[in-house]
Amino acid sequence: MLVISGNRSRQRCDGMSRRSFVRIGSMLGATGFGLPDLLRAESASSRGSSQKAIINIHLDGGPSQMDLIDPKPNAPAEQRSPFAPINTNLPGLQLTELMPRVATIANELIFLRSLVGSAARHDAFQCQSGFSQRALQSIGGRPAMGSVVAKMFGRPDDQAPAFVDLLQGRGKVRNSARPGFLGPVYQPFRPDISQMFPRELEAAMKGELNRLGVNGKGIQMGLAKGLSMGRLEERADLLQNLDTLKRELDRGSEQIEAMDEFTRQAMNIITSGRLANAMNLSKEDPRIVERYTPKMKVRELAAVTAEGPMAARKLLMARRLIEAGVRVVSVSISDFDTHRNNNARMAQLGPIFDHALWALITDLKERGMLDDVTVVAWGEFGRTPKVNQNGGRDHLPKVAMGILAGGGMNGGQVIGATDKLAGEAIERPVHYQDVMATLYHNLGIDPKAAQLTDSTGRPLYLVEHGEVIREAVG
Repeated sequence: MLVISGNRSRQRCDGMSRRSFVRIGSMLGATGFGLPDLLRAESASSRGSSQKAIINIHLDGGPSQMDLIDPKPNAPAEQRSPFAPINTNLPGLQLTELMPRVATIANELIFLRSLVGSAARHDAFQCQSGFSQRALQSIGGRPAMGSVVAKMFGRPDDQAPAFVDLLQGRGKVRNSARPGFLGPVYQPFRPDISQMFPRELEAAMKGELNRLGVNGKGIQMGLAKGLSMGRLEERADLLQNLDTLKRELDRGSEQIEAMDEFTRQAMNIITSGRLANAMNLSKEDPRIVERYTPKMKVRELAAVTAEGPMAARKLLMARRLIEAGVRVVSVSISDFDTHRNNNARMAQLGPIFDHALWALITDLKERGMLDDVTVVAWGEFGRTPKVNQNGGRDHLPKVAMGILAGGGMNGGQVIGATDKLAGEAIERPVHYQDVMATLYHNLGIDPKAAQLTDSTGRPLYLVEHGEVIREAVG
């Protein structure tokens, strides 16, 4: 439901007070910036538009690499995955039996078996930025990729915000998709998907949410109660006339015209219903919705925080948002934090992820979108080969897994290798920043040349030591 509220006044970051008649929801993220501000910020660089896009899938909790894409059938029985290896359509490549659908499209994918450089923190920030949450923390921290894209590619005539964040769980509680030193006007559009995709929070996360003073919800998609489109337009006309008079006294006409342009654009986006339609899966072909819906029973031993089969449909929503003009969509599937009952939980989560990724890649390819849309699926770290006393696998920052697809990359390959236990990278390590550099490259941004200016006026490159993955794009 998209809420549009009126009669609000606030202080802009440049110090000018103004009345904002259009606003999506009662807040945008934690700070409550209105859509006009977001759009105005997006066009600051006026560098043009791009049809390229990113779907960033966070496997919340850190997925077990040996239970998904890096089986080690010859490892000791007490350490190897209980899930048997299966062949794929890529000669010589085996995945586990939890990934049968992905096995049929392995020729479209790049499997990263040697992802290194984990910050060893339970959130999605490193998968959003390539950096530790401590990087430049004193000036607000590094920005998420979506916020960078909003700054570099935003235009006044965009029909959708550049960055949409659908993260749930820890990634949402810890505001992983944040703008950092770019400032709150570059934060993502964050819709409320909790009714469509319930995701129970851990007790500790609920406490953290309360301490942060955040209600945990996102933007409501609909008109505020009692506000019709006709009344909205009347309010807009009235407030525009009143505010224009005040602005004439406060500012020069050029800035006023620019402000009005963004307000009109925000109004157009809201009234067109384009974003709301993209998030309304009832408007999708039922056969496609069915394709994104795995047929499976939810296992009794799965943790309460683990999502059910309907979570696969989040990737359908991501595809629809990209079609609506969004450039970066962040989405999550929870909860791979398998300290207990690893096997039972992976037996539920593995097939959900397998089905969702297969459906997305197949769908994008059929629609002719795969060359333009880059898909990445990864988590904050990997899992230990050793099984603990609770039948779980613990955190393993030394190595993690990832999967890349689309974006014009060279699919059908495995990059990197681990030791006999899948516990350490022994060949072609790929850093988180290497992945981010590759994503920027696929968007047409040179990560070694493009710069941002931080809040102190210092120019910074998008990555510090990351390199484009040559095997992927060469």
